[in-house]
Amino acid sequence: MSENNKNQAQNIITGGNLVNFRDSWKIFSMVSEMVEGLKFLKELKNEVTVMGSARIPANNKYYKIAQEIGYKLAQHGFTVITGGGPGIMEAANKGAYEAGGESIGINIQLPFEQRINPYVKKSIALEYFYTRKVMLTAPANGLILLPGGFGTLDEFFEVIDSMEMNQMEKMPVIMVGKDYWQPIINFVRQQSCEKIKALDSKVLDSFYLVNTADEVLELLKNAQDVTTVESDTTENPYMQGEANWRMFRIMAELVNSFEFLTENVPMRSVTVLGTKNILPGTKYYNEAYEVGKILAKRKFVTITGGGMGVMEAANKGAIENGGKSIGVFMKMKYKELLNKYVNQTMGFTFPFIRKMTLMAASEVLVFFPGSLGTMHNLFEVLTLLETKKTAGIRIVLYGKEFWEPMRDIINGLYTDFKTISQSDKELISIIDSPEELEQYL
Repeated sequence: MSENNKNQAQNIITGGNLVNFRDSWKIFSMVSEMVEGLKFLKELKNEVTVMGSARIPANNKYYKIAQEIGYKLAQHGFTVITGGGPGIMEAANKGAYEAGGESIGINIQLPFEQRINPYVKKSIALEYFYTRKVMLTAPANGLILLPGGFGTLDEFFEVIDSMEMNQMEKMPVIMVGKDYWQPIINFVRQQSCEKIKALDSKVLDSFYLVNTADEVLELLKNAQDVTTVESDTTENPYMQGEANWRMFRIMAELVNSFEFLTENVPMRSVTVLGTKNILPGTKYYNEAYEVGKILAKRKFVTITGGGMGVMEAANKGAIENGGKSIGVFMKMKYKELLNKYVNQTMGFTFPFIRKMTLMAASEVLVFFPGSLGTMHNLFEVLTLLETKKTAGIRIVLYGKEFWEPMRDIINGLYTDFKTISQSDKELISIIDSPEELEQYL
């Protein structure tokens, strides 16, 4: 193996930061940040999180709506939590501040400056995206989403996926701005629910789509403070049980992940993602099998989530053609759906460590049609690339019929809402056949 491949095999993306496997001390940094974040949250109550773009200017209508939302929430005794930056975050903090309420910022340290806005009363600065997202969402009694970029969509899809998987308490999810959110909901309904039958459309009916601050307050005014940093009843692994014991579990899982990747990914790899609902014999199943076959022929390790559907097909194509086939799966409370076409597997309790392991060593991520989890993984990687928290990963969307409407949505983020840059919308490539992927590789 070349020295370059050795180095690549010893690197892992931890919440957006590239870490060498040999730097095992970095695990302590990651866990200590989680400890500090949970300690910070313990002091808060009646939390509502407001999310949206850092690029929205003060003269934009959504800035003014976010400011009004923050003001009204504070008037009614809610603690307003944002990412602490400019744009929508600043607006919500400003409203809460001007109403004399609790105004909280959970900031991320980026390669380029992201200042704490002047309307934050209490703040914490974090290095890892995974920690920040846990702190923003896990204790919230409601989530309010205004127009944003990749990061807002990542947070949206992660929360609704976690609630659907019973890994987070159910809470009101309120999307503000029908002109922004309706096309995204339509995409999930038409593509994920109707076209590939990967999601029950009733899930989408449980969220709220509104246009005004008064509508937001009406939906939240009777919300009670039910979340806690330490709970014996929650299914959320980040809030479950006594905090110190939880940190040992996170640390152990991180160490096991580092060792697993070091031992089992000795060469280049490609991660294949997509829904478990694609059935054997169908177009996408057969083509995912061909992708696994090509990866084996080209001497790539094939990594999937280890489940059925697209994951099974890619693992099967790899293993039946002499390739290395890995499954990285979530440990479920009652059952684990793991396909039989893998050389090595590892199960995880904490979603962020599983995602990190899925994507850590891969040069290319191939996204077949999918639902909430697929969308979340896609926008998480796009966020890491956009914010320069990682580099060198290429994103391929497989299936033009499924993904072209998403390209239109991403283009609209740039042209209509100005929440991403021109270079950001070029981060994806769409292909339509295994042969195109082989050429791409």
